[in-house]
Amino acid sequence: MADPSSYRPKPGQIPDSPGVYKFRDEHRRVIYVGKAKSLRQRLASYFQDLSGLHPRTRTMVTTAASVEWTVVSTEVEALQLEYSWIKEFDPRFNVKYRDDKSYPYLAVTMNEQFPRVQVMRGQKKKGVRYFGPYGHAWAIRDTVDLLLRVFPVRTCSAGVFKNAARTGRPCLLGYIGKCSAPCVERVSPEEHRELAEEFCDFMAGRTGTYIRRLESRMTDAAEEMEYERAARLRDDIEALKKAMEKSAVVLADATDADLIALAEDELEAAVQIFHVRGGRVRGQRGWVTDKVEAVTTGDLVEHALQQLYGEETGDSVPKEVLVPALPELVEPVQEWLAERRGSNVSLRIPQRGDKKALMETVQRNALQALGLHKTKRASDLTTRSRALEEIAEALDLDSAPLRIECYDISHLQGDDVVASMVVFEDGLARKSEYRRFQIKGFEGQDDVRSMHEVITRRFRRYIAEKEKTGEWADGETGLTEEDGRPKRFAYPPQLVVVDGGQPQVAAAKRALDELGIDDIAVCGLAKRLEEVWVPGEDDPVVLPRTSEGLYLLQRVRDEAHRFAITYQRAKRARRFRASPLDDVPGLGETRKQALIKHFGSVKKLRSATIDQICEVPGIGRKTAEAITVALAQAAPAAPAVNTATGEIMEDTTDAADTTDAESETTAGSTGEPVSAGSSDERRGQER
Repeated sequence: MADPSSYRPKPGQIPDSPGVYKFRDEHRRVIYVGKAKSLRQRLASYFQDLSGLHPRTRTMVTTAASVEWTVVSTEVEALQLEYSWIKEFDPRFNVKYRDDKSYPYLAVTMNEQFPRVQVMRGQKKKGVRYFGPYGHAWAIRDTVDLLLRVFPVRTCSAGVFKNAARTGRPCLLGYIGKCSAPCVERVSPEEHRELAEEFCDFMAGRTGTYIRRLESRMTDAAEEMEYERAARLRDDIEALKKAMEKSAVVLADATDADLIALAEDELEAAVQIFHVRGGRVRGQRGWVTDKVEAVTTGDLVEHALQQLYGEETGDSVPKEVLVPALPELVEPVQEWLAERRGSNVSLRIPQRGDKKALMETVQRNALQALGLHKTKRASDLTTRSRALEEIAEALDLDSAPLRIECYDISHLQGDDVVASMVVFEDGLARKSEYRRFQIKGFEGQDDVRSMHEVITRRFRRYIAEKEKTGEWADGETGLTEEDGRPKRFAYPPQLVVVDGGQPQVAAAKRALDELGIDDIAVCGLAKRLEEVWVPGEDDPVVLPRTSEGLYLLQRVRDEAHRFAITYQRAKRARRFRASPLDDVPGLGETRKQALIKHFGSVKKLRSATIDQICEVPGIGRKTAEAITVALAQAAPAAPAVNTATGEIMEDTTDAADTTDAESETTAGSTGEPVSAGSSDERRGQER
């Protein structure tokens, strides 16, 4: 690991002008490329105290061994040079979007004497008009099949074309009217090129003018009593309209625009692009990237624009580009886009109307793409195995941690302090093993003390189960209850992960030491910097940002946090909905609701006699007496006051305010069943 001060440029050596810079490692490989409005200010930010740098930036500057720069005259030139260098050197610390698939395009080879319509993938070629990209190749073929009736452009390969020209016989499409057969000179090269131009105009969105022209020609043919030609034109119009129906109108003003949306988390980002031409969605694509450098949403947008339009010119760059956030230096990016298009390009964030609504649709697609990417990544056996091996290697474990338990503490300003325990086995969540705890040992906010209590309680139960079964000498029999269900705390993890840094890790390790457990590893994952902490170490374990092991630890930690905060919110909601009727033994939710429905409020129920309470269906005299006693013992709530009028309002507490809607025998938001267990843990663990 290099010391950045060893290669820091001398004061005054860096020019105060726009430019592009490169960081190189000890082997002279370019590891990062960046641009700046002021090279002096930007590069100075890399050579500050390492503790003040973002962890990704800190990793980059300590990996580098030298830095060099190139001065340019404008910020637009800096943008262009940055894109060229990123493409040339492929730096490891730059954002690089990966296509989640090889998207097919509808291509028209205008660089040939007889242009051909075909499906193309991969690198774009000069002189070829592209439309799309499309989600599937069959979608292109369906569209082309409809349009060839009106625009009978050549679709055959060069070999088929030459063979037809040699034999003087066209292919089948030429016989059925879906090719103008330039191979046998039914049309001249000029006439065939005109057909190809009209095809391109139609695909580019200029549909209304052409359809109106066909309708006028159809009317003229009918007036001249050329009914066969009129019928053929009618069928052509229907074919064009059917092709147009395949892409619904999304922007009523026939706008040409690209909409870019992002979904991101700490480690990855997904981008989705909708290509709208003539108000219709003509193409869609998506990319995913690892966030290996410290980037904002605006930075991700800028990188996406570079990758999207870096090789495009002319109409391939639309008049309008809609984005979720603007780059830090928006003017140079707009100028760069305008240069590539040859005219002004509007780069902005949609604020209202159809464009904002469509942007929300693109955003949903980006969220789904990121979720699908994570699902594929998590479900892949090879990837999960590699992640577990990386964790074992980083933490110096004897074997891969096949069972990982993660703990998190949640509270609201010291109230309703709870904890969660989530379990991952073989890299996958085991929701039936999740547990929830209430902190019982003390009042107030103390995450370290809470973590110590939770770890102690969980592994005290583990020791108890272990002692009962005599180290499980009889195989699996000791791991199940009498009804065959797994014991709740019988399985030990190979790794305990806590949400937090050194203090929480030390508390968890101390709890295990006090119980005499020395064969379970402990680590912590601090959310802010994504640092992995182990007991007794002053510095965190560094896992690469692209590490599958770090990705798995993050998923485990985030799941524990989600589960803890869900329980904490539900517990707080129950406290707010508490009612004196909760203390009546044997009074269930159905009869509570029947009482409130009959009397209208707790206040009116409190003033009712025992005989009146007995009139409610299902309420006997003994229960009515218990209700009366419970309501008499409970102090009435302070009257509600209308702050505008000063009027004391009636107590109209309804069933929703007097019942606890969440049963303690469910697994909260997960919906997974969990065994009830003993009364000591029933309220503290997940339900």
